[in-house]
Amino acid sequence: DSDLSMRTRSTPSPALIFPPNSPGFQNGRGSSTSSSSVTGETVAMVHSPPPTRLTHPLIRLASKHQKEQANIDRLPDHSMIQIFSFLPTNQLCRCARVCRRWYNLAWDPRLWRTIRLTGETINVDRALKVLTRRLCQDTPNVCLMLETVIVSGCRRLTDRGLYTIAQCCPELRRLEVSGCYNISNEAVFDVVSLCPNLEHLDVSGCSKVTCISLTREASIKLSPLHGKQISIRYLDMTDCFVLEDEGLHTIAAHCTQLTHLYLRRCVRITDEGLRYLMIYCTSVKELSVSDCRFVSDFGMREIAKLESRLRYLSIAHCGRITDVGIRYIAKYCSKLRYLNARGCEGITDHGVEYLAKNCTKLKSLDIGKCPLVSDTGLEFLALNCFNLKRLSLKSCESITGQGLQIVAANCFDLQMLNVQDCEVSVDALRFVKRHCKRCIIEHTNPAFF
Repeated sequence: DSDLSMRTRSTPSPALIFPPNSPGFQNGRGSSTSSSSVTGETVAMVHSPPPTRLTHPLIRLASKHQKEQANIDRLPDHSMIQIFSFLPTNQLCRCARVCRRWYNLAWDPRLWRTIRLTGETINVDRALKVLTRRLCQDTPNVCLMLETVIVSGCRRLTDRGLYTIAQCCPELRRLEVSGCYNISNEAVFDVVSLCPNLEHLDVSGCSKVTCISLTREASIKLSPLHGKQISIRYLDMTDCFVLEDEGLHTIAAHCTQLTHLYLRRCVRITDEGLRYLMIYCTSVKELSVSDCRFVSDFGMREIAKLESRLRYLSIAHCGRITDVGIRYIAKYCSKLRYLNARGCEGITDHGVEYLAKNCTKLKSLDIGKCPLVSDTGLEFLALNCFNLKRLSLKSCESITGQGLQIVAANCFDLQMLNVQDCEVSVDALRFVKRHCKRCIIEHTNPAFF
């Protein structure tokens, strides 16, 4: 607040300023040519409302037509608002500086249900503070219209920025801070505690986040509001490397309404953590534990407790999973639509047979780098899974053109086939193309084009 650039006597209008070398603002794309830099960093500045008449130097080139109204100014307000709705936050702020009419339209509440900021250099903490201050002008200290905040890839976001969101945005429903590795558990706890309607949370790549829970104060004071539960349904914790079974236990106990959970490369998770998850979160539809190397067939037995509710499962590169684990999933999760088992080298034709005969509505299957799967497994797929649309067999050493022809002759809706690094002939690929005309084939055979 002591920064002179953050002071103005008139109604504030924030503009997100890019580094000095950023491209100019043209046709609604890029950033403004009137950039400002403080010690080389990107900051959020505050500007007063522009005058009614535009005096930008570029406009003076049209001096002969100054008295004529620009074509865009002939559009009614509702059309302008519709155009503005496609702009990201920084460009919308710049539009507010063009003229007084654009200023009033750019701050229409309907345009501020979402804040979207991207870039490694932008000072997100200050930008969020300035924006929320302006959006709270009509409802002091509370921004009631803001429902979505996306600041993915903004590495300069810190706990201070999340505290601003938590304090000012009680109606927040979606928060994405993927790749912002400077935020900690405490700030995330504040957001989920003070935003009771939060349903979508993406903290992927936030390596310091080890848990999702209410603050101690919220657990005591707000228990009637929350019921000591968090309303999150979608949670992405991909690349949260420090997450352990105990943290997953806490997440499951507090986020019992989870339907989508992604734990890719959470390398410390084991079968015990999945057991906790299945105790509390019985409504999970999509689950990813890819690259969780300690997850085994016992974990698959726990996941199978989701039964027909499970539609999406990714266990890629979980080397401890074999046909036994696949059999659990196939037996109980009959409505499975998507399975990614790439790199699970313990899966054989028997596992594919269990899967094909029980999960007949399967639409997408990735069994790449499974050297024990052969044409026999493909035949089971072709004779049972007629709705198959995507199939990846990349680096499956035992697959031949005969297996592909059987699949193509039965799965007419096939749209994507990956046979890279597979020993298949050009004739087999042409056969697939003739029978599955919409199929895109990814291959490494230079003779086929």
